[in-house]
Amino acid sequence: MDNTGQRTLAVVTKCDRSPDGLLEKVTTNDVNIGLGYICVRNRINDETYEEARNQEATLFETHPSLSKIDKSMAGIHVLAHRLVEIQSVIISKCLPSIVKKINERLHVSVLDFNKLPRNLTSVSEAMGAFVQIVGSFKETLQKILIRSELDEYEDDKQMHCNARLAEMVDNLSQDLQSSVNFSEHFLVEEMQILEEANGIRLPHFLPHLVFSSLLKRIVNSVSDLPVCFVNNVCGYLEIVCVRALLDCCGSYPQLLPSMKKATQNVTGRMKIKFMERVDEMIEMEKMTDYTCDPQFIPSYDKLMGNRELFLNSLYSSSKTLNMEGYWINVDHLNDVSTNIRDQAFDLKMRMTPYWKIVLKRMVDYLALKMCFFMQQLVNKEIEADIVNEVMVNGGGIEKRLVEPPSVAKKRERLQSSIRLLKESKEIIEQVMDGIVVASD
Repeated sequence: MDNTGQRTLAVVTKCDRSPDGLLEKVTTNDVNIGLGYICVRNRINDETYEEARNQEATLFETHPSLSKIDKSMAGIHVLAHRLVEIQSVIISKCLPSIVKKINERLHVSVLDFNKLPRNLTSVSEAMGAFVQIVGSFKETLQKILIRSELDEYEDDKQMHCNARLAEMVDNLSQDLQSSVNFSEHFLVEEMQILEEANGIRLPHFLPHLVFSSLLKRIVNSVSDLPVCFVNNVCGYLEIVCVRALLDCCGSYPQLLPSMKKATQNVTGRMKIKFMERVDEMIEMEKMTDYTCDPQFIPSYDKLMGNRELFLNSLYSSSKTLNMEGYWINVDHLNDVSTNIRDQAFDLKMRMTPYWKIVLKRMVDYLALKMCFFMQQLVNKEIEADIVNEVMVNGGGIEKRLVEPPSVAKKRERLQSSIRLLKESKEIIEQVMDGIVVASD
């Protein structure tokens, strides 16, 4: 509806039947017709269009009243021209927004097309891309694993590898240290070992077997922690390496499967070798009790200095004592024979400083081995494995020339879309130019 009449064009038909007063009506415009009036003569009976137009022209030229109507307001041809003008104005207002939407869609399609992997067309081109990817991948791993450079993944904390690996080492150290506990069941484990190792021998004599048995038991109690550490480290390194490979190889998905397989093979071998070293370390700690740490004897002597305090606490009303910051309950030791109790106390005071040395040695060994294996992986193994997987096991670089079907379909679809959008834009711009010329 056009309540104001601003967009209304009035067409007066059958002018030849009611010509009286028509001139005054169309010139005074009493009802506020915004686009004006056009008077026409209707085709009668079996008149052809040409006959009707000739009769209309004669009418507006010879009729005493109708001939006075301005030529721009009379005739079917004038009506047709005015309708074309009006429609052109309406279309001209819509076309710029249509062109804008086409440009936006075209821009998105071009961006998507440019993001597509390059289509490798020759062996030399594929070889060049392969060498470039391997070099870039190795450089990225050296940055994030060896040199601790963060520029490539500044905002991605998962890829800050040395910080994450240091956290894993710290967590391992804390978990191992938590195994040192004075307060819980004080001397119970030591007394059990002494009872099982009892034999016909001089009293107050502590054989080496007792210390070794206790050491094996304690080492076994924490042996799962280094294994979990290796699993966590190797799992994290595989994630990091594959992520870096995807970033380096994103433009060439043809090369990705073989390179990813090689990367996973290398990290898998590293895990196996690392786990073997961990098993050796655990067995080594169980087999031999040795340290050159000069602090072992002073630490043992310091702990043995608590013996008098320990004996006094057995006869005190509280039945507790503070040793190494731990509050220890000794009520359960009243009925234990003096020989067993004293040997258990001595065994505990020997094991405590030695166990701290063992834990530090474990953490240091695992941290150093981790760094060593990472260096081997990045500098010596991963490049050779990738080349072997692609060139030998993967059937050579020639097989990488075939573009994946999914990528080929997407490339074809985007090319078709870009072509149609460009053609549509050109056609609309030609229409707009035609409207401008017509209005001029």
